[in-house]
Amino acid sequence: MTDSRTPAGLANEPPHDTPTQEPRLWCGDGWTAKVIKNEDDDGWAVAMIKDGEPEPALVGPWTMGRDKKNPKPLDGPAFSTLVKTASEFVRRHEQQLHATLHQSITVTANTARVTVSLDIVPDEDNPHGLLSAADETGEQLAQVRVAPSFKLSRASAVAWAESGFAKPAGR
Repeated sequence: MTDSRTPAGLANEPPHDTPTQEPRLWCGDGWTAKVIKNEDDDGWAVAMIKDGEPEPALVGPWTMGRDKKNPKPLDGPAFSTLVKTASEFVRRHEQQLHATLHQSITVTANTARVTVSLDIVPDEDNPHGLLSAADETGEQLAQVRVAPSFKLSRASAVAWAESGFAKPAGR
């Protein structure tokens, strides 16, 4: 077993075929819950690690036991709640990332309805954005490469469409 101060080390262990149910370690449903000493104070925390991930998806405070020194042991209902909370947290994070990387806005420019989309490609070596425009039928009108810092707004979409879809300056 790994040191209780390094919960991320659990991710390197093979997935458990049978659930582990110990007072400070529960594994099952694709998750590991590990009660750890809170490094910031005298309390305890619980780290939720998704199987195969190198870092905890969520770390939160954990309740002290009746002796006010040791943590309350993990149990089935607590583990189920932790799995649900961590899964929701991961899902919301993924939705937020998707919304940040894929934006779309419909504007009227030159009397036509145009949907302008910005898709950010977070490539480590060459991050960039793809700015594209489509008409009301969904037919692509234009696509240009832009800096990953390009800000899509109603004003920038209208300006790009009214310029005849010329590559935005400074991008």
